[in-house]
Amino acid sequence: MATEGSATRRIQVAEHPRLLKLKEMFNSKFGSIPKFYVRAPGRVNIIGEHIDYCGYSVLPMAVEQDMLIAVEPVKTHTLQLANTNPLYPDFSTNANNIQIDKTKPLWHNYFLCGFKGIQEHFGLSNLTGMNCLVDGNIPPSSGLSSSSALVCCAGLVTLTVLGMNLSKVELAEICAKSERYIGTEGGGMDQSISFLAEEGTAKLIEFSPLRATDVKLPSGAVFVIANSCVEMNKAATSHFNIRVMECRLAAKLLAKHKSLQWDKVLRLEEVQAKLGVSLEEMLLVTEEALHSEPYSPEEICRYLGISLEELRTQILSPSTQDVLAFKLYQRAKHVFSEAARVLQFKKICEEAPDNMVQLLGELMNQSHMSCRDMYECSCPELDQLVDICRKFGAQGSRLTGAGWGGCTVSIVPADKLPSFLANVRESYYQRSDRSLAPEKQSLFATKPGGGALVFLEA
Repeated sequence: MATEGSATRRIQVAEHPRLLKLKEMFNSKFGSIPKFYVRAPGRVNIIGEHIDYCGYSVLPMAVEQDMLIAVEPVKTHTLQLANTNPLYPDFSTNANNIQIDKTKPLWHNYFLCGFKGIQEHFGLSNLTGMNCLVDGNIPPSSGLSSSSALVCCAGLVTLTVLGMNLSKVELAEICAKSERYIGTEGGGMDQSISFLAEEGTAKLIEFSPLRATDVKLPSGAVFVIANSCVEMNKAATSHFNIRVMECRLAAKLLAKHKSLQWDKVLRLEEVQAKLGVSLEEMLLVTEEALHSEPYSPEEICRYLGISLEELRTQILSPSTQDVLAFKLYQRAKHVFSEAARVLQFKKICEEAPDNMVQLLGELMNQSHMSCRDMYECSCPELDQLVDICRKFGAQGSRLTGAGWGGCTVSIVPADKLPSFLANVRESYYQRSDRSLAPEKQSLFATKPGGGALVFLEA
């Protein structure tokens, strides 16, 4: 068994239309049948945006959409990857010479991240090859974590082929680290929920050490995902990595302001932990220590007492070395206030007051405003979609995922769901001035799905 717990399931493939179709396509492609199948789900982050890489807890749930891979180990050292979607071309490489091109976020590179992560974790040098056929039904570049689901799926595929054992927590940590091979400085939420998710419950994911706690969502409401149809690729843009760096610089300046050892600090949560104060107090520290105007690299150097060369080589990442202005005050304000909203959300779910759905909705609305104004990771289409969702009955609505495109998530009273879906579909997707491809027009209610699994044919 590849992971702790019930991660391997025996099934009758003939009873699962999608698996059966994948098996037939695999046979047509490779002239053989798969030995096993692996699935890893996408996720929707209900609240807690852009704070996992700052060390703070987040509150996602797995969605039912997933990455599914049919696998056959082979005696050669060739890794052959194919995709059921004709938009994604076949790829093959030597399993013992994995090269990942950070400049091109091609689909197969995400598989290679998961493969290489397991390979390097065990220090293996003579790996067997495999034939893999990938089938994904998570809308790509929509903020539902299709890329991380593929990394996780590939990590579990590789572990299963090797016949080795890791806990779900270890797998999540390896996959989070290995996704950085492609240049994304993520925080680990996506990989954690992909492995640790359980059907029927959202999870509060905490870091250092990684752990997950069940959060029971209100029974009288549903969560609805709507795709803005604006694609954003984290790896192809510097927006994401600039925000990570702005948070790191803010942490260093706040630490210096409080006479802490700033050069050892990487995350905003570390500053709070070292000071031993509340998130509300960290907002006050931010007000007194940072100004709202953007910081130039020169001003950061003066404040920290370092040279531009030291800033570039020792603190900034390659993708942020040419940035001319960093908004530190706004990013820190967002992170501390969003971290507080996550804890409030969990508390309301636990206490379950009569106006629970309304209170959770207000927190989601505040989250979107902060993402839009303080973190600047929204876009006009997302803002418009959020407004439409609220207009037609959502108690709260916000962007989810990295932002700059992708999806919104809304909390909708269950009795309003049919009219909500009809009105949002008409107002956003069916307007005459919008030429949206039908396959991108995804609008659906979702419930918390289960985590990554290995399927063996019974």
